[in-house]
Amino acid sequence: MSPLEIGLLVAIITIVVLATGIPVAFGLGLTAIGFLIAFEGFDSLDILAETFFSGIAEFSLVSIPMFIVMGAAIASSPAGRDLYEALDRWLHKVPGGLIISNIGACSIFAALSGSSPATCAAIGKMGIPEMRKRGYPDGLATGAIAAGGTLGILIPPSITMIVYGIATETSIGRLFIAGLLPGLLLTVLFMAWSLYTAKRNGFDFSASNVGYTFKQKLEVLPRVIPFLVIIAGVLFVLYGGVATPSEAAGVGALFVLILVAVIYKVYQPAKIWAIISDSMKESVMILMIIAASALFSYTLSSLFVTQAVAEQIVSLDANRWVIMAMINVFLLIAGFFLPPVAVILMTAPILLPIIEQMGFDPYWFAVIFTINMEIGLITPPVGLNLYVINGIAPEISLPTILKGAFPFMLCMVVAIVILCIFPDIVTFLPNYMMGAAQ
Repeated sequence: MSPLEIGLLVAIITIVVLATGIPVAFGLGLTAIGFLIAFEGFDSLDILAETFFSGIAEFSLVSIPMFIVMGAAIASSPAGRDLYEALDRWLHKVPGGLIISNIGACSIFAALSGSSPATCAAIGKMGIPEMRKRGYPDGLATGAIAAGGTLGILIPPSITMIVYGIATETSIGRLFIAGLLPGLLLTVLFMAWSLYTAKRNGFDFSASNVGYTFKQKLEVLPRVIPFLVIIAGVLFVLYGGVATPSEAAGVGALFVLILVAVIYKVYQPAKIWAIISDSMKESVMILMIIAASALFSYTLSSLFVTQAVAEQIVSLDANRWVIMAMINVFLLIAGFFLPPVAVILMTAPILLPIIEQMGFDPYWFAVIFTINMEIGLITPPVGLNLYVINGIAPEISLPTILKGAFPFMLCMVVAIVILCIFPDIVTFLPNYMMGAAQ
């Protein structure tokens, strides 16, 4: 069999294995081991343990569990409720202020937690009932929260960006900066669509008679601002080169745990253990996927599949933007079925050399890649955010949530087009703050 034929067989077998519902790490690992034995014999298993553990033998990986601890601590506290309440109090007189508050709260909480499901759950539990009570359509209320939750993998600090940086050996600090303006762009597009569709459906923005005094607006800020200061501090030391991602994440996690204990009295051993336990489970899941993906990538390289695919794409007699469009479609489809971390680890090391050879900026491509993964979070059959929303609002049917989320998928497609036309939206800040990429 030719390497391309082997690659096609690997793709089919991998999809079939993962479709059984087996955990992604075990599915990738078993597929890799099976093909190694089939084509190179049992002697190839001598490198199994070394390859598996080399996938997680990176000091920078320490930042992943630390950022997860930050997110778990914030998610376990009423910080999301206070953030939502603060924005609602300050924006209640703005036309459509409630829906702006919800999407704004999603974007900020996504930066605090770095988790899309946690953002949907924390903001959706308060925002969806309140929007429905004030007359917003069910589809818009749920779709806005589902889409807002996806911002967690783009707006820094992002676990997905850390995994991408490790997989492609690119600067994590530069990736964080690159995701900032596109994250704000998506937030603005989400807000604009929400206001437009609500107005088009005849929603009366002036119907709410809720009012707050200046004192009520101020009293919630002391519970919110300290967390924002920590996030700003983490990003500052990363952007300024003061600390590595692992060091910044470790200090950030410690300060968040202290704040959660001081502000919300979350210091009981059982609650602290719950935070650590949840963080441990998610960290192990991600690190297992990373290790299994290293084995999977070794198998593809050993069978010359990676090299053959790269040569085939480069040899295509087509405009580089046509090839980029094909890559986007591929990523979009992959995101429908696999979590972002798995897609990044399986495809980014193969695609990045091709992207660079075609003259595209690797950090620009990272943002395009991530937005495609965001679309997958609100698209069946995986569409994790859709099921989280359905879990916290079971009275709203899944088709209604999906219908409400669909326009936000189109907003993400529009964002990709805008970033293709104006790539400086991605590259300006990194180049300005850290100099041109080498």
